[in-house]
Amino acid sequence: LSKMAATSENSNAAGAKKSHLGIPEAVFVEDVDTFMKQPGNETADIVLKKLDEQYQKYKFMELNLVQKKKRLKSQIPEIKQTLEILKHMQKKKGTTDPMETRFLLADNLYCKASVLPTDKVCLWLGVSPTMRTFEFESSLKKYHDNISAVPLNKEGKKRSLGFLVEGFPRKQAYMARVYNWDVKRRNKDDPTKAS
Repeated sequence: LSKMAATSENSNAAGAKKSHLGIPEAVFVEDVDTFMKQPGNETADIVLKKLDEQYQKYKFMELNLVQKKKRLKSQIPEIKQTLEILKHMQKKKGTTDPMETRFLLADNLYCKASVLPTDKVCLWLGVSPTMRTFEFESSLKKYHDNISAVPLNKEGKKRSLGFLVEGFPRKQAYMARVYNWDVKRRNKDDPTKAS
């Protein structure tokens, strides 16, 4: 068993670390003594500080992914509504009658508008304040693509979150093992604390 652990440590040290979308895998170190002898691991405080930084990065990535997932979920109705409006405007394209509508000017403030039939539409791109003009066909294709990409994006966020959540216990156990190693080392060095 210890040979397998040493082999897995060596393979991880050789650069074979797994990652998911750039998120490094939380590696479990079997032999803390050997790990603490590696360059850069002079004291337990240094190692614990590094591990805590990595743990905080994991927590930040988790928060970021949860926010992206919520934002994606809230965008679905908006994308569907825009798609319906585009289809309705496309139907009115061949007529000369203006389309009466209301649009959101600010929170809880709507404005009436008369929209003349047109073969182009202006759409906001993403969350950036950039508006671009599209032909109806390309705008419909863009929104159909957006709707079909949502499940893939949601699944990707879900997998990334799972990868992170799976690493939390490893990071915590790793930190506890280094801390316990240091306590044992200090107790061994200080004869007054030996039991």
